[in-house]
Amino acid sequence: MDWLVAIAEFLVNEILSVPAFLIGMITAVGLIALRKSVGQVIGGAMKATLGFLLIGAGATLVVASLGPLGIMIQGATGAQGVIPTNEAIVGIAQAEYGARVAWLMILGFAVSLVLARFTPLRYVFLTGHHILFMATLITIVLSSADVNAGIVIALGGVLLGILMVSLPAFAQPWTRRITGDDSIAIGHFGTAGYIAAGATGRVVGGKSRSTEDMKLPESLRFLRDSMVATALSMVLMYVVVGVIYLIRAGGEEAFQAFETPASNVGNYIMLSVTQGLQFGVAVAVILFGVRTILGELIPAFQGIANKVVPGAIPALDAPIVFPYAQNAVLIGFISSFVGGLIGLAVLSLWLNPVFGLALILPGLVPHFFTGGAAGVYGNATGGRRGAMVGGFVNGLLITFLPAILLQVLGAFGSENTTFGDTDFGWFGILIGYGAKLGPVGGLILIALIGLALLGAAVIFQKKVVDTGWDPAPNRERTTGSAADAAATGAASGDGQGAVATTTYRKIRPPAGAPKPPPPPASE
Repeated sequence: MDWLVAIAEFLVNEILSVPAFLIGMITAVGLIALRKSVGQVIGGAMKATLGFLLIGAGATLVVASLGPLGIMIQGATGAQGVIPTNEAIVGIAQAEYGARVAWLMILGFAVSLVLARFTPLRYVFLTGHHILFMATLITIVLSSADVNAGIVIALGGVLLGILMVSLPAFAQPWTRRITGDDSIAIGHFGTAGYIAAGATGRVVGGKSRSTEDMKLPESLRFLRDSMVATALSMVLMYVVVGVIYLIRAGGEEAFQAFETPASNVGNYIMLSVTQGLQFGVAVAVILFGVRTILGELIPAFQGIANKVVPGAIPALDAPIVFPYAQNAVLIGFISSFVGGLIGLAVLSLWLNPVFGLALILPGLVPHFFTGGAAGVYGNATGGRRGAMVGGFVNGLLITFLPAILLQVLGAFGSENTTFGDTDFGWFGILIGYGAKLGPVGGLILIALIGLALLGAAVIFQKKVVDTGWDPAPNRERTTGSAADAAATGAASGDGQGAVATTTYRKIRPPAGAPKPPPPPASE
């Protein structure tokens, strides 16, 4: 049976866990279903794959740029604790549960396709690395509760499949509010944070204008370029935090934050400036990769929708919404990070001494990706105030949920790292404490949780999503469709065309009515 395990691990580790390959295969299948030529199939699949590799390259640059800043923040504040890092905890778990994770992931993906085909939840979850992360979380929680390996794979696979079609459905009204149509969904296990941001934005937004409508003096007009604004903000953050760290820790220790040692204070400051500028480059690379994917994947998905899963909607990674409100990404990131700092203070002063919860340090990478997306969702329903408060709420969630989640990870709860995004937190806590009821009662309760989630998603899809419910009916929508964003961004080439300025109608036509012609990509 070793060869079966080897095949499963190869499929998971080398193909299904690599989003670029998964997206390329899905694109190729869609183009084949559309009866495209061999050249068009290969070219489209390659461009979609390269688009995801661009996102990965940008994410790597983000991580590299934020690494020294994390060290500086920890040194400047003196905080010690757990930094949630999905990749780290998954890597640790692979050594013990690699085979279980592999089979659970394969079964979960198959279950999700069956559910997408035969239920109203027509979402195909394409974020391969998050599928791997959730499969690992489920495996750790169930295995730590001494559940039989076969049951872990069977029950865990069903749970994973349910999550992959249900969570995009719950977020779809807010996602549609951002994109203007149902061409894409969010396929990222930070969904609870995005829904919370969108809901909060509606409450606090009032007449607050969109982050993309910020009026700047002529002398500050250059800040409308998202790459420049992002880089400048990060340069300021780097320099301020770096100087505080330098004063507190002294030159010798502070210089060690950079892999290239600084030789003097001037060199140290300029290295901080360079890291901030590299962050701006990283964001630009991510946005270009998103536009490349959208330009290829959306047309190709028409083939899958017609042949494999009728009416299928691709559920994609969090950065897929970044081009729709680029100023909101930066606002959401900063607000989420501030929420993480305040959450850390609450843990330090109250929850840790009283309840023994671990101190969760605000990791800049999860705060950037989930906080940035939360800012976009908050802006869609509440403008600038929505982006700020929505990002802040997300920051609190990804601080408190991981602290509680550590309680149900068994031996992995002492590894000084954990899962970071909101859905890992609330779902892991539910099944973790459910498993504590015993080998029989616990499994029954976990199965009921899965069925309840699926049933609620089906009802939500029929009663809310399919009826065209708008979470912010009194607010003008200032973003275009996904195709508009891709086409405009590709045409402009300057990073500013990704968000169309056309306003969409607030009232949708009834189901089955012919769609009106799309508005122009730019005015």
